[in-house]
Amino acid sequence: MNPMNDSGVELAFAGASGITVLVAYGLLMLGVGVITWLANRGLHQSVDEYYLGGRGLGVMVLFFTFFATQYSGNTVVGYPPQAYRVGYAYLVSIPFFITIILAYLVFAPRLYTLGRRLSLVTPVDWIHHRFQSRALTTVAAILMLYALANYLLEQFVAIGQGVSGLTGGTIPYQVGVVFFIVIMVVYSWLGGMRSVAYTDTMQGIALLFGVIMLLVGSLMYFGTPGDAAAIMAANTPEKLAPPDGPGLLRWLSLLLLVGVGAAVYPHAVQRIFSARSEATLKRSFIRMAYMPFATAGVVFVVGIIGIAAFPGLDTAGSEQLVGRMASALANQSAIFYWAMVLLFGGVIAAIVSTADSVLLTFCSIVSHDLYGRFVNRDAAQSRQIMVGKLVGLVAVVVLVIIAWYPPATLYQIFVLKFELLIQVAPALMIGLYWTRMSRRATLAGMVIGAIFASALTLAGLRPLGLFNGLWGFLLNLAICVGGSLLLPPSMAEQNRARELTHV
Repeated sequence: MNPMNDSGVELAFAGASGITVLVAYGLLMLGVGVITWLANRGLHQSVDEYYLGGRGLGVMVLFFTFFATQYSGNTVVGYPPQAYRVGYAYLVSIPFFITIILAYLVFAPRLYTLGRRLSLVTPVDWIHHRFQSRALTTVAAILMLYALANYLLEQFVAIGQGVSGLTGGTIPYQVGVVFFIVIMVVYSWLGGMRSVAYTDTMQGIALLFGVIMLLVGSLMYFGTPGDAAAIMAANTPEKLAPPDGPGLLRWLSLLLLVGVGAAVYPHAVQRIFSARSEATLKRSFIRMAYMPFATAGVVFVVGIIGIAAFPGLDTAGSEQLVGRMASALANQSAIFYWAMVLLFGGVIAAIVSTADSVLLTFCSIVSHDLYGRFVNRDAAQSRQIMVGKLVGLVAVVVLVIIAWYPPATLYQIFVLKFELLIQVAPALMIGLYWTRMSRRATLAGMVIGAIFASALTLAGLRPLGLFNGLWGFLLNLAICVGGSLLLPPSMAEQNRARELTHV
C-alpha cells in the first residue's frame, strides 16, 4: 500500500519538505519518550505504571489514544480509493466504526470496574481470572499475540511505503522502516503507556487537522459530491445504486466481524484499564461516537469528490487518489502545500501510533500473562517488564526482516487477523455476564472456531459470501452456549463466577 507514488504519481510536496516533516515528527516522538521517562523514572518498575500509565489517563489523552488506535493512517489513504471504486455503497465504512463503539459500550464499563477491583492488566488477564483455566488462558494469549504480530507487520510495511512516497523515493522503503521503528521502540521502552498515549495525542491532532484541510481543499477546488453524482449517473450509474441482497449480507457480516473483532483488539481493551475513572472512560467514548463521521465520513466524501476530480481512473490509478488530490491541492497555495505535507506526515505518524500501541500490548501479554503467570510466578514486576521488552524487541526484529521484502506467499496466512481474533470475544464479553458459561465449552468453542475459520480461509472458501471469521465465530458461540447448557459448570464454579462478576 503506497498511497502516494507507486504508479509514478509525482507529488508536488515530496522530497525535502517531506524529509523535514518526517524528521521533525520522529524527533518530537522521541522527545516525548525522554520527557516521560525523566518525569516517571521511579515508577517504571510497576506493571500498572508501565503498561497502563498508572491507570490515570484523563479524558483528552484517553480519547486520543483510543482515536489513534481505531483510526490508523490507512483510514485516510485507503478508504477514499475504495469509495471512488464502489461509490455510495461504501457508506458502510461509517457504520464499521459505529459498530465498534457499540461493542465497547456492551462490555467496557463493566470490564473497567472489574479491572480496578482485580488489578487487571490485559484482556488475557480477565479470561484467566474468570475461567481459571491454564489451557484457555494460553490459547487466548496465542490468538491475541498472533493478531498483534499480524497487525504490527502491516504497520511496518505501511510505514516504509509511506515514507518512501512522501519523500519522492529520496528515503528508500527500508530506511523509512528502520528509522521510525527505532524511534518507536526507544520511546515505548522509555515511557511505556504514557509515552504511547501522549504521542497518540500529538498524532491524532495532526491527522484530524490534515483530514479537515483535505476535505476543505477538495470542496474548494474539485467540486461537490453533487458534481461527482452527475458524473456517476452519466458513466457508472451502478455507483449510485444501493447494494443488492448478497451485498447487504456481506455488509452485515463485515459489520459484525469488524465491529466485534476490532472492539476486542488487545491494545484497545488495555486502554479500558488505563482510564482514570469510569466517568473518564464514558466521556471518552462519547467523544469517540462522533469520530466515525468526522474521520471515516470525511474521507468517504473525499473519495466521492475524487470521482469529479480524476474521473476514469483504473484500480491502480485509484489507489493513488489521495496522493493525486493532495498533490493538486499543494499547487494551489502555500497554506495547502504545508497542510498536505502535514497530512501525510500525520498519516505516517498515525501508523506509528498504531504500531506502538500494538507493541506495548504484545509485550504485556508475553511478560504478564505468560512469563509472570506460567514461567516464573515469583518474578518481580521489574523483571516481568524487562522480559516483555526483550521479547518485544526480538519480535520487532523478526517482523522487520519479514517486512524488508514482504513475501507474497505470506498473504494467506496474514489475512487471518480478524478471523482468529474474534474467537476470543465470547470468553471476553459473554463471560462478563453469564455465570453459567463453562470453561471447557469456552475452550472448545475458541479452538474449533479458530480452526474452522482458518481452514475456510486457507482453502479459499466463503460460504454464502459471509466472512470466514464470522462462520468460525458463530460455530464458536454455538459450542460455548450449547456446551455450557448441556454440561454446566459446578455450583461452586458458578458461585465463584457470580461473586467475581458482581459490580
